[in-house]
Amino acid sequence: MISKGLLKYIRSLQIKKYRVLHQAFTVEGEKSVAELLQADVELETLLATDKFLQKHTHLVKKGFQVQTVTENDLSKAGSMESNNAALAIAKMRPVPDFNWQDNPFVLALDEVRDPGNLGTIIRIADWYGLSSIVLSKSSADFYNQKVIAATMGSFLRITPHYVDLGPFLGKRPQNVPVYGAALEGDNIHKLSLQPQGVLVMGSESHGIGPEVMQLVTQPLHIPGRGKAESLNVGTATAILLDNFFRNA
Repeated sequence: MISKGLLKYIRSLQIKKYRVLHQAFTVEGEKSVAELLQADVELETLLATDKFLQKHTHLVKKGFQVQTVTENDLSKAGSMESNNAALAIAKMRPVPDFNWQDNPFVLALDEVRDPGNLGTIIRIADWYGLSSIVLSKSSADFYNQKVIAATMGSFLRITPHYVDLGPFLGKRPQNVPVYGAALEGDNIHKLSLQPQGVLVMGSESHGIGPEVMQLVTQPLHIPGRGKAESLNVGTATAILLDNFFRNA
């Protein structure tokens, strides 16, 4: 049984201000927790079923609390309706200053506030080999439980940089192009894109904000054939990144 104090602490981490206060977050589910145990991340506590601990005993190291719990305990403690494996409390990793030289191609998100969309985009960025993303300060929290779950472990390989996006782009090195997804942009099927510069993606409802759009040097459009008003931002990100990397 999970103590009342620990249960209260776990539930508090579902709220951003407490994640920031404690510099900690939760990870749920077998795949994500197993990847977490193999990563260079400091853990506080691991709550897991007997089955999980037996299967992954080689990953469980000293230095953090390990408690055997039931599936019912996990469901009560976490945010997932069904979790039959594990829940871990991990410490946030320090974020180094953004270095343009280390990031010749940058994915930037402007007010992408939906946690599920952000998690999907993090997973896509990981698929295409990006190691960091830049986010406006109003974007969803990287350590939100829904974000972590949607990444399927990819959050461990992506570093988030929260910035004032307009000033950040305004101070970029000379000759660094800024691409932006826009309905009135250039047809990506007629362009030969290379993974260099910055790709900005905006929210589904409002697109890229006016301040950031003024800094876009080449707007990009994904041509469609049907009557849908727009694409999901995660889907659009995947299509655009594929066009940037297909000839790399």
